[in-house]
Amino acid sequence: MTQILRCEGLVKKYGDCTALSGLNLNIEEGGIVGLLGPNGSGKSTLIKLAMGMLQPTEGRIFVGGMAPCPETRAICSYLPDAPFLSDWMSVGRTMRYNADFFPDFDGGKAEEMLSRLGISSKQKVKALSKGNKEKLGLVLTMARNAKLYILDEPIAGVDPAARDFILDTVMLHRAEGSTVFLCTHLIADIEPILTHAVFLDRGRAILDAPAEEIRSREGKSLDALFREVFRW
Repeated sequence: MTQILRCEGLVKKYGDCTALSGLNLNIEEGGIVGLLGPNGSGKSTLIKLAMGMLQPTEGRIFVGGMAPCPETRAICSYLPDAPFLSDWMSVGRTMRYNADFFPDFDGGKAEEMLSRLGISSKQKVKALSKGNKEKLGLVLTMARNAKLYILDEPIAGVDPAARDFILDTVMLHRAEGSTVFLCTHLIADIEPILTHAVFLDRGRAILDAPAEEIRSREGKSLDALFREVFRW
């Protein structure tokens, strides 16, 4: 199978702090991959390197067989872990803005998801609740027909109902044959939808295997294994 993400001896340092330490990783196309690890394990650094927002200190990273560049960003749909919407825009204008930037943005798909939320395109972003702003960000991300969806902590700080919406949206609206990269330390909520899991610890992949294979081999859930591996 074709690899959508590959890391070869990837190192990223911030001064004296090493965020990624010789990371080797091969993620094949298709499926929903959990990038799992405690805070400070290097998850967000890896994502930013994949998006071309950072440059490696050493080693190489490839997305769709290419080093991060405008062509790879065109096939990736990225949901950051920080607010990114413009409060002064309306929901409709926000959608049109995304459609202008991303040729693969599907306005009909976005409208369908927004109708489930009861959000009108005429509403101002600043008038939305915090939860609906987060859901709008997810809608904009999943409305693209991308090859790789990268979601950085999409369920952190949201209520159980919002988590259900987020996971349903990921399952129902990702493009056919695409890969979803879910970065989180909240394992129990996302485990049912994962096909593959990567455990990051201090910038290294200490586990990288299909989710069902891990459960069968270890005789426990990913959540239970995570709690065991990363027990303080």
